[in-house]
Amino acid sequence: MADSQQSETPAVPRPPFAVADVPLEEWGHGDRFGGTVRRLGKFGGATHIGVNLEELPPGKQSCPLHFHTLEEEHLYALEGRATLRLGDERHELAPGDYVCFPAGQQAGHALINNGTAPFRFLMIGERNRNDVVVYPDSGKVLVKSADAIFRRDSAVDYWDGEG
Repeated sequence: MADSQQSETPAVPRPPFAVADVPLEEWGHGDRFGGTVRRLGKFGGATHIGVNLEELPPGKQSCPLHFHTLEEEHLYALEGRATLRLGDERHELAPGDYVCFPAGQQAGHALINNGTAPFRFLMIGERNRNDVVVYPDSGKVLVKSADAIFRRDSAVDYWDGEG
């Protein structure tokens, strides 16, 4: 997933840099989720587009199944293989495969590495602070501008609490 939008534009242009110079961040949650990421766009001073070089180890999932209402994301497979869960469908990804997740497309996406080798890929996406992210499996909704996650089943009527 791309980074949250920043409001500041760098004062000085960033010269070219080696990808190896971008800090490698390891992350994980429980036994199911985990990987590494290099936030290339953020390191280069990007404020509107996120570009991440990610690696998904064998046996891990990239993120909870989700879709964006305002952000578009793109994925380019570099090395290894993974299964793309796209709504109710499954697609095997190999090096050179490319997929776009248009904003508002109500089919969640997530990657699962069921293989024995790491899956390396580029993830490119907008950094829209007003985006809303929906998680179909868990029934959650992230409202980025409110910096809060809600349960879909707790929705109320428009006039609720208004007397």
